Amino acid sequence: MPQITAAMVKDLREKTGAGMMDCKRALTEAGGDMEAAVDWLRTKGLAAAAKKSGRVAVEGLVGVVSAPGRGAMVEVNAETDFVARNDSFQAFVEAVTRIALAVGEDLDAIKAAPFPGSGRSVAEELTHLVATIGENMNIRRARVLSVGSGVVATYVHNTLKPGLGKIGVLVAIEGTGELAALETLGRQAGMHIAASSPESVDIDGVDPASLAREKAVLVEQARQSGRPDHIIEKMVEGRIRKFYEEVVLLEQVWVHDGESRVKAVLAKAGVKLAGFARFKVGEGIDKPEGPDFASEVATTSGV
Repeated sequence: MPQITAAMVKDLREKTGAGMMDCKRALTEAGGDMEAAVDWLRTKGLAAAAKKSGRVAVEGLVGVVSAPGRGAMVEVNAETDFVARNDSFQAFVEAVTRIALAVGEDLDAIKAAPFPGSGRSVAEELTHLVATIGENMNIRRARVLSVGSGVVATYVHNTLKPGLGKIGVLVAIEGTGELAALETLGRQAGMHIAASSPESVDIDGVDPASLAREKAVLVEQARQSGRPDHIIEKMVEGRIRKFYEEVVLLEQVWVHDGESRVKAVLAKAGVKLAGFARFKVGEGIDKPEGPDFASEVATTSGV
């Protein structure tokens, strides 16, 4: 039997919102497997949806930029929010985002590209910036979207300055209408995506492993009701539809009116949403906690 540590209990609490002792029991039942423990809590009705979005754990900025039919987004991390507000850091993120627009989203290609006005590559300029500011920094990820006919709209939430913020979104809208109208719709879609954090554009794009896991949890929950199998099957079908409405962009309710489906809004406008990307600073990266907090948890729970 693997040892259940205080740090594991704390992590599960943060992922699910369940009580400390329930988390300890779930980890024990799951043999220390974190994802299985999440599922155990959900089947017992002790946890919320517990999406695998990860914790915001590092600082930095997301940069976005667009050009006709094309848009780019880059996340650059630093250790503190103080550095994220540094003019030199912000200028670096802006420049790297423009470079991504030109060379594409491959990080090696971005790092190898010349950094404007420095005589250095992007990677060398980053090293120089680290030495100058005194904090570790990292170009974490980049995304570039393009359309043949239409726009790639951008949206930034928690904006520090135009094109820089804590959440960035790219939205590829295909259509033949007036570009200004497409840009407006794309920006509205970007605001929706920033708020609702969908996982895929359509149902076909849902990760099969994620869907299988969701079904397994829903089946176990339904079985606990004691209903016959044919009723359980219908219950699960209904809950899967609800799952799609939560994670699939086209099935979500449009945040701007609270009643229309996103797919209906796009159909009315006569456009197609060809793709999207959403970056949130630090998403999915764990920030190590000091030992004192874990010790406090251990003392409270008796782990």
